[in-house]
Amino acid sequence: MNPDTLIEIDHVTFGYDERRTILNDVSLRFARGKVTSVLGQSGCGKTTLLRLIGGVHGTTAGRVVFDGEEINANDRAQLYRLRRRLGMLFQFGALFTDLSVFDNVAFPLREMTDLPESLIHDIVLMKLNAVGLRGAARLKISEVSGGMARRIALARAIALDPELIMYDEPFAGLDLISMGVAAKLIRTLNDVTGATSLVISHDVPECMAISDWVVLMSGGGRIVAQGTPAELMASTEPEVRQFVRGEPDGPVKFHYPARPMAEDYGVAAIGGGAAS
Repeated sequence: MNPDTLIEIDHVTFGYDERRTILNDVSLRFARGKVTSVLGQSGCGKTTLLRLIGGVHGTTAGRVVFDGEEINANDRAQLYRLRRRLGMLFQFGALFTDLSVFDNVAFPLREMTDLPESLIHDIVLMKLNAVGLRGAARLKISEVSGGMARRIALARAIALDPELIMYDEPFAGLDLISMGVAAKLIRTLNDVTGATSLVISHDVPECMAISDWVVLMSGGGRIVAQGTPAELMASTEPEVRQFVRGEPDGPVKFHYPARPMAEDYGVAAIGGGAAS
């Protein structure tokens, strides 16, 4: 494995059942210390990729390698050890609503270390300060906005100073200002800490602005293209062009495959009743 590579996806195929393949013979490398964004339409397997890296699921075929060590989803001791080296920003934050802002960020420190409470206190305030929310430490989660909640979740994700930070749709549901703040934080934290960042998103402008490398996935778990943001934005390949420019017409179709509409008229209702 190349020493500049932190994560290697080696000919990985995965499906939740035999009827549908989510990832199909995918091979990728995520460079150490860089921000890599994986873009693609909903349902193309982006979040599944994170779950495989985190060992939530095992691959159907192929390997997921973290810093030279193949991940075994059935080895709980290995997963616990490796997960201490990664941070995860879940979609919509996944904060504990019955805990304060402070206690949410302190949670991984209390669960996974033996640090004294006095040191945990200082680390939590430092992480909250990094995302601009040290003054909100004593607030309840119900008292913060959606954008603030995302930043709190980010502070929790970096509490253990992880080598790898994974972001699942970090810009979803944010207003333009909060989106810009979140993007700047991802880039700044990556550069300051030297971590490796993996961003899963379908937000093209923000990802292109902060990424060193961009991967574009499509339906059926295929890798359509990868390269620098400039290379993808300049691509003339139809599927890449359609996605990065948000064009409604192109290889990616709006309608789920179906028989001609005329054949559906006058037949029994899909739900099982007679057509009216």
